[in-house]
Parts: sequence; C-alpha cells; structure tokens
Amino acid sequence: MTIANVLSPKTTTAAFALLLSLCISSVAREPIKLAPGDTPPQLLGVTIDGEEIDAGKFVGKVLVVTFWASWCGPCKKELPILEGIQRAAKDSVKVVAINIEDRDQFRKVAKALSTLALQITHDYRKKSSDAYGVHGVPHLVLIGRDGKVINVHRGYSEASVDSIIAEINGALAAPAPAKVAARLE
Repeated sequence: MTIANVLSPKTTTAAFALLLSLCISSVAREPIKLAPGDTPPQLLGVTIDGEEIDAGKFVGKVLVVTFWASWCGPCKKELPILEGIQRAAKDSVKVVAINIEDRDQFRKVAKALSTLALQITHDYRKKSSDAYGVHGVPHLVLIGRDGKVINVHRGYSEASVDSIIAEINGALAAPAPAKVAARLE
C-alpha cells in the first residue's frame, strides 16, 4: 500500500503543494548577514536580572557586541581584552558580551564575571544570535557612534586583535554625526 492509495487525489495534491512550498521557503531563506553600513538589530540579550538591553541605548558611543560561550577558548581570552578597551576609552566605548549558553550556565558565568564593567547578557531563546546571524563563536560586531555596523568578525583569532583595536580606534576618531552630537550635548 502506498500513500497515494490511502489519500484521495485532492489530498495528495494538497500535501504535495504544502511540502513543495516548505522546501522552497527553506531554500529561499538566506542566512542573516550584517554588513558595514547596516543598522544592527536592537536586542542585545537579557541581563541576569531580566532586563532587556537595547542597542539604541548606546547611540553616540562605539558599541562592541560580542557573542561568546564559556567553553570557547578565544572568547575567554577576548573578554579581558575588551574589558581593558572599555575601561581605557571611558564613556566612549561600550562592550556588550552576549552569552549563547543555556540560562543556568549563563547565571553561573555572569556571577563569576560580575566584577567586569562589561555588560554581560544572555541570548534568551536565541533571539539576538538569530537576529545578528551568529552561527558560531566568537562573533563580534563593531557598531559606530551613528548606530551603523562598521564591521563583523566571525570566528577570528588572537591574530585579529590588533586590527579590531585599530577599527575601534578608527571609530572613536570619526566625528559623531550632527544629530547624535546634538543629542549628547
């Protein structure tokens, strides 16, 4: 007995059409990829206290968004470096470190890192990583004071640190857009 013998021709046609449309929609859906000049998604995860962090809160500052996990060696090396950059730049740079692990692991790690000035958030229900097109860690997005993406670094290593620092310095040297500068005064 085949499916065709069990289903009526009308049902078989409808089922085939549904399967075909699902296949086409999954093939047509491109993975999200941010590019320089794009406006980034706003959600930057949720704090340990449950507060949603929004990228719009940091317009006027250079924003470094990094997706990380406690099991990721390069990520663990990156966080203290980003902490140092944020401290050195004072109020000009904000780092948001979005943890991609389960909520329980995030809570443990966030408590262990509570002395850092970085904004540590959790990627609740993968909303942020999906919106930012994250498919692996480390994944860093540099956002200028105008709120636009400057660059995206996927799967980088220690060899990339100098160029990332140079990009941050370049973003700091760029004049704030008039609209942002007026709002900051």
